Formats: sequence, C-alpha cells, structure tokens
Amino acid sequence: MKSWAIRVTVLLVLLASYWGVYQHGRSVERAMAAEVSAKRDSGDRLAEVVGERGARQEEQRRAQAQEEARAHAQEERTIADVGAAGADAAGQRLRDEGAKFAATISCPGTDTAAVARGQAATRAAMVLSDLLARADARAGELAKAYDQARIAGLQCQREYEGLSMKP
Repeated sequence: MKSWAIRVTVLLVLLASYWGVYQHGRSVERAMAAEVSAKRDSGDRLAEVVGERGARQEEQRRAQAQEEARAHAQEERTIADVGAAGADAAGQRLRDEGAKFAATISCPGTDTAAVARGQAATRAAMVLSDLLARADARAGELAKAYDQARIAGLQCQREYEGLSMKP
C-alpha cells in the first residue's frame, strides 16, 4: 500500500502544483489586465483634461471675438451718430436758407401783374422749401436706419466669423 499511497500523494502534489501554476497565471493575467486598464484610464483622463482645456480656450477665444465685434460696432455707431448730427446740422442750415430764399422772392410793387407773379413765385418757393425740408428729414432718417442696419450686419458677420473660424 505504500506504493499506492505514494502514487496518490505524488498525483495530489502534481495536481496541487498544476493548480498553483494555474492560479499564478491567472493572477499575472489579472495584473497585466489591470495595468493595461490603468494605462487606458490614465490616457482617457489625460485626453479629457486636454480636451477640456482646449474647449475652454476655444470658448474664451470666441467670447473675445464677440466682445471685439461688439466694441467695434459701438465705435461705428458712435462715428455714425456724430456723422448724423453733422448731417442734421447741415440739413437744418439748408432748410433755413431755403426758407429765407422763399421769403425774399416776393416782389412788392405797383404793377398788379408783377405782384400776382411774385405771390405765385413766393407760394411755389415755399412749397419747394417745405418739400426740401421734408425730403432732407426723410433722407436723414433713412441714412440713420441704413447705418444702424449696416453696423448690425457687420457686427453679426464678425461674431459669426469669430465663432466659426478656428485660430
């Protein structure tokens, strides 16, 4: 029986050694998988941080581009307002001169035909002066509306370009 017990013992030792080798292989495989997973996770975190940093920089670049477009539009509005004020003053001078001219057209005299012609010319000059005043006022309104629309359109274009273009 001794030989049989020795054989069983050897068989058990052999099985135990195979089991130990198997368990060692599994633990090495798990350690390698954990290392690969850790490297992947580390790379993912690094990519996430780099991506967040890039996104933040892009957001700041876009915000700066929008702010620059707003500031530029405000400068243009200021310039347009100054130009409009100058144009309004020039228009007022023109209207005043037209009214003075219309007032001086009348020709007083003794000839009734000349007086009638003078009164008709005065009325015509007053109508033309009024027409000039209204046309000038309307032109000023249209110029102001055009300037505002142009400035808003340019601001929109600059903001769009700032948002859509990469540095």
